[in-house]
Parts: sequence; structure tokens; C-alpha cells
Amino acid sequence: MNQNNQGIIEEYEITPHTLMVAPINYGSKIYARIVEMEDEFISPFKPMEIIKKSCEFFGSSYEGRKQGTKQLINITHKAPIAIDPTSSIFFFPTTSPLRPQCIWLSHEHVVSYERLDSKHTTITFRNRQTIDIAVSCSSFENQLHRTSFLKTKLIQRIEETKRKSFYLFTDANGIKASEVISKYIQR
Repeated sequence: MNQNNQGIIEEYEITPHTLMVAPINYGSKIYARIVEMEDEFISPFKPMEIIKKSCEFFGSSYEGRKQGTKQLINITHKAPIAIDPTSSIFFFPTTSPLRPQCIWLSHEHVVSYERLDSKHTTITFRNRQTIDIAVSCSSFENQLHRTSFLKTKLIQRIEETKRKSFYLFTDANGIKASEVISKYIQR
């Protein structure tokens, strides 16, 4: 990854342009290295704090998003998170989020991956940047599939709700309820 545009920032919420939030040793502390499509930053907050703050920014707590994942796909450990499903912001951890070496990756931006060795995987992002992470390829692939499953289930629920509301506000002839009311009011 290139680090030309790297700067320290105090405030950060994950956006549709965020590729990854990774831990970085900064002196004796762990900070977050945030990689976007065309930029890179360092935040004095840990990656988990960035994830939690981003969930709150989009109207839910991290615990609420985690509980939603459990309800939808019955995953409780290394659970992928729908930070903002309306903007297709789905992130997944490479290891337990409680471990300091956990990296959070954007599902949307992973284009490909390949096994480097038994304990490392090379990931290619949408902007053609690559990163080697200390996670087996099978574990990475499992996390990627879990996130796809979460995304699919959530989109199905949203579409089902849209269909139900369409039928609720439309009669058998396809006329909207508001159009039917206006026919009776006219004299």
C-alpha cells in the first residue's frame, strides 16, 4: 500500500470509500491505519473504536449491528457488520475483534485474494492496491462468504418490505390508495 497521502486525523467515520481499518503501532500505543480508495490516514483511536463510532454515526450501536448479524445469519464469532446497509458498507474482521491485530476489511472493495502461504493471504482491492495479511486463505474466504450471506439476507429483507408496502398501498388494479380516495372526493 502506498502511504504518500498519510496524515493524522482526529475524527473519522467509515465511508463507502474506506477499504480497510488496520492496527498500527504508534509509539507504545495502537492506532488505526485507515486506507481509502485514494487516501490513507492514521487515527489515534484503535480500529475497533473506529468501527463502533461508525456504527453509531449511521444510527446503531456496534452491539446492535452484531445482534442483527446474529438474527439474520446466526453468526456470533468474528461476525461481519452492516455498518450502513443503505450505502452497502459491510465490514468483516480478519480475526476476533477483541485481538489487537484484528484488521477490518470492506466487503465491497475486495476484488480478489490468493494464498501466500499457509498463514498469509494477499488481498487485492478495487483500486488495485494489494495487502498481505496474517490470516489463512480459508479463514479469509470464510469471512468473505459470511459477509456476502449477511448482505444477501439484509437485501432480501429490504426488498420483501418494499414489496409488502407496495401491496399495502395499491389495490388489485394497480391503483394507489391515494388515487382511489381522490375519485370519491371529486364531485
